[in-house]
Order: sequence, then C-alpha cells, then structure tokens
Amino acid sequence: MKDGDGKVADSAENLLLQGAELLFTDGQTTERMVDALARLGAALGFRITVLPRWGELTIHVDGAAGTRQLISATRPTGIHMGKVAATMTAIDASCAGQIDAPALASRLAVIAKYPPASLFRFTLASTAGALALAVIFGAAHLLSYGLIALSAGAGAVLRRWLAKLSENLYVQPFCAALLAGMIGAFAIQFQLSTAARLIAVCPCMILVPGPHLLNGMLDLARGRVALGAARMIYASVIILMICTGLLLGLALGGESLPVSGPSQPVALIHDVLAAGVAVSAYGTFFSMSWRTLPVPILMGMFAHATRWVMLSVAGASVEAGAFVACLIVGTLATPIAARLRFPFAALAFASVVSLIPGVALFRMAGGLVALMTRGADVPLSLLTGTITDGMTAVATLVAMAFGLIMPKLFITRFMPGFAR
Repeated sequence: MKDGDGKVADSAENLLLQGAELLFTDGQTTERMVDALARLGAALGFRITVLPRWGELTIHVDGAAGTRQLISATRPTGIHMGKVAATMTAIDASCAGQIDAPALASRLAVIAKYPPASLFRFTLASTAGALALAVIFGAAHLLSYGLIALSAGAGAVLRRWLAKLSENLYVQPFCAALLAGMIGAFAIQFQLSTAARLIAVCPCMILVPGPHLLNGMLDLARGRVALGAARMIYASVIILMICTGLLLGLALGGESLPVSGPSQPVALIHDVLAAGVAVSAYGTFFSMSWRTLPVPILMGMFAHATRWVMLSVAGASVEAGAFVACLIVGTLATPIAARLRFPFAALAFASVVSLIPGVALFRMAGGLVALMTRGADVPLSLLTGTITDGMTAVATLVAMAFGLIMPKLFITRFMPGFAR
C-alpha cells in the first residue's frame, strides 16, 4: 500500500474512533451508535463491525488493505445530549456527502470539547428539580422548600467540586446524598418542618441514573447481555451509593428514614407544572440546548397529566399509571429522538423523571437497615412497610422501563421509517 493511501486509511480510522467514542461515552443507545458507525464506515469505503463492551470499544475495519482492529478504552458513563446530537448530525452530513473527511474530523474535535452545563445553570436546575419533586410529593410548608433548595443547591456545587478532585464514579452521588441526609436530620431534630422526610429525600431523587438503566434494558432486550448487565450494575451501584449516603447522613444526626407515609394529594395543575420544571432540570443535567428543551417538557407534562387522571379519576394503581404514562412517552420519544438525533434513553428518562418512585425506594433502604439493626425484635408494621415499599418501588421501575422501551422496540422493528 502506498504511503499516501496509508495516511488516508489512518485518517479514516481515526474518524471512526472519534465518532464511536463520542456516541458511546455520552449516552447514545448502542443500536443507534452501531448504525451510525456502519453508515460512516461505508461512506469512507470500509465495512465495519462494532463490538461495544464496558470499558472497551472494538471496531473491526474491513477495507481494500485488509482487516484492522481499532480499540478504544472508554466507558459509557456520561450523558451529554448536545454532544450526541451534534455528532449524529455531523456523521449524517458526511454520509450525505455534504462535508468531506477533514471537515468531519475538525467538527468532531470541536464537539469533543463541548462543556457541560455551567455551574450556575447546573445548580439552578438541581434546586428547581428538587423543589418540583417536593411539590409533586406534597410538601406544604415554605421552610421545607427552603431547606430542600439549600440541600439540592449545595449538593450540586459539591458534586462539581468533587468532579475536579476525583474521577471515581461514585463519590459525587454518595457525598451529595450524605449532605442531603445530614440536612434532613437537622430538620427532624429541630422540628423545622412536618415534611422532614421530603427534605432528606427530594435532593437525592435528582441523582438517580435513569438513562443508564434504560440503555441497559435496551441492550438486554437486543441480546447484548454483557453490556446491558454492566450498565444495569453500574446504575444499581450508583443507587446503592445514594441510599447509603442518605441513610448515613441521617444516622450521623441520630435519625432514620421512617417507613410508610403516603404522599399528600396534589392538584392537577400543580402536579403538571411541577413535572415540567423537573423535566427541564434533567434536560439541563443532560446538557440539552435551550432551543430543544420544550420538547421533553411538553411530553413530561402530558405524561404526568395522564398519570394523575388514571390515579385520581380512574382509580388505577401507581404501577399502572406509570406504565401508561411511560408508554405514551416511549411512543412519542422514539421518532422525536431520531429526528432531533438525541439519545433515546436521556430524552425518555428526562420526560418521566417525576414518576420515579424515589420515596418508596429510599424508605425501603431505610427499612432494611432498621430490620438488620433490630434483629429478632422487629415489629410487624416495620416488616410489612419495608416489603410494601420495596415491591412498590421495584414494580413501578419495571413498569416504567417496559413502558418506555416497548414502543421503541416495536417502532424500530415494524416502522423503521419513524425511527430514523
């Protein structure tokens, strides 16, 4: 092979690696990533096979000069919708012949430097998201909202500071939850609010790694068992760190998270508006542009209104309400994500974040700790309350996951034109 041909081949392979790393690292679904890279490879004159694994992305490149193997040590731990959308747009433009390889390389290099949301916007979104969830779960006192805002805002600043100090994947959610638990314990001890449980829990609910759970479910559904299981384990460990930090923070203040206690009913208009605020907060976490933020907000508000009607009017269970709401969002998000070139999991989860059964999940964790410490002297109410919270949380999460991914799998399989 001539030296010039070798340089061209190396340049094309670097393009494939650049695009793969951006999509894989920043939250694109595996199927869409593989499809985009296959189209880019064909446009560059290669036939490629992508083998994504946790911690390693391998690309087999078949060309005129033979077969080569490209390996990138990368993990799918980030969510940056702006990077994914821009990368998909650039790849589509290259495949359509609108830009050449050097222009694509330049554009991908710029995209790789896209920053996350600014500290001010991130902190504001964290505060607004936690307050919105407090409204949805029935917080009623002004002091409660003030403490929740303080906890969530301080947690956001702490997370950004820790990100500069450590690359550990679990330090940020653990420390933010620990802070929330300590502030919640302070509120309980000094009887500052009747909603002390929400003061501790709401800042923790904005830490739940929903897109990783959804991407893991999609990978499992498509037979990528190893990658899907790795994503699920990663998300589960983060949730475990959140629970541990929350309960430890409460314990340091001599308090615990009480089992039982239903949420207060909320008027439809308050419920829907608060859901819109929560969705906008998650759009910010995922670095969505202001221009496209109304899309998930409207989907989330409509989904929450549907759930409210099912629960309050039709008398449906929490799980059924969440399933129907997520079924609607999954149906809408599949073509919209394809059109806007967004990662489906991030768009879908941002739209339904207000449905996450965070209160039940954290109460279950608190109940399990109480059961362990009480030993044989366990009251029946604690045991039944812990089981009820656990079953409610698990059933709701499963209903949400199936509601979101079933429409995507159906549309992708039987109506592919709507998913491209």
